[in-house]
Amino acid sequence: MKPIPAQLSVFEGQHIRKIWYNEEWYFSVIDIVGILSESSNARRYWSDLKINLKEEGFEVYEKIVQLKLSAEDGKSRETDCANTETLFRIIQSIPSPKAEPFKLWLAKVGYERVEEIEDPELAQKRMRELYKAKGYSDIWIEKRIRGIAIRDELTDEWKKRDVGKEREYAILTTEISNAAFGMTPNQYKEFKGLKKENLRDHMNDLELIFSMLGERATTEIARSKDAQGFVENKDAALKGGTIAGDARKRLEVETGKIVTTPENFLDTPENEKRKKLK
Repeated sequence: MKPIPAQLSVFEGQHIRKIWYNEEWYFSVIDIVGILSESSNARRYWSDLKINLKEEGFEVYEKIVQLKLSAEDGKSRETDCANTETLFRIIQSIPSPKAEPFKLWLAKVGYERVEEIEDPELAQKRMRELYKAKGYSDIWIEKRIRGIAIRDELTDEWKKRDVGKEREYAILTTEISNAAFGMTPNQYKEFKGLKKENLRDHMNDLELIFSMLGERATTEIARSKDAQGFVENKDAALKGGTIAGDARKRLEVETGKIVTTPENFLDTPENEKRKKLK
C-alpha cells in the first residue's frame, strides 16, 4: 500500500516525522532514538542498538520498514520507520527518563488517528493547525483543503470508471496540468525550484484555484459523458484542463499578470521575510 504524505508530530517541543502506511502510523526511528537517548549522533546510536536488539533475539530488520521522509534539506530519503508495536520494544532498550512519557504520547497519537477515521472533521482541523504552524494564511489553507477534497472526488470518479491506479492517474493528472498551466507537474516543480516537495503546498491562491477548476471540470465532464476506461477519461481530462487553461489565459489578459509563478513556500530569503511580518 502506498503511504500518504509524511507529517510531523511534536513531543516535548521536538519534531518526529511520521507517515500513514498499511493502515497505521509509522514513525522515524532516528527521530525517536535521538530524543530518548539524547545522543549527539543518533544514527550511530541506532546502528549499535540494532546490533544489540538482534543479539537479544529481536529480529529488528523484519520489523523496520524503509519509507521516504523529508530530511532537513527538504529532500525525501529512505528512512528507518517502525509502527507503535515495534517502537515499544525499541524504547525498552533505551535507558531514558523520557521513556514512559513517550509511551503515553505514542499511544495518544495512535488514538487520535482512530478518532480521525471516525470523524474526518478532526483530521481537517489538525491539517489546518499543521499548515498554520508552517506560516500559511487561513485563506490559503481553506483553498488547499478544498482542493484536496476536489482531487479525492476526481480520483474516486476515475476508480468507478475503470481507470487503473497510479500510472494512469499520473498520466491523466499530467493532461489536466499541461492544459491548465502549459506545464506537466514535473515541469511545474522544476519551474518553482522544488525537488520532492508537494507541488500544491507551494502554489499561491490563483494557482490553487485553477488547479481546482481543472480537476472539478474533469469530474463533471466524465460524469456527463459517462466516460469509461482510460482513453475516454483522458479526453475528459484534456477538456477539463483546457477549461481551466482558457480561464487562466483570459485572466492574464485582463490583469496583465501571469498566474504561474516560481514563488514557493520554502525557506528562501523572501519567505523568511514573509514569516517575520506575520
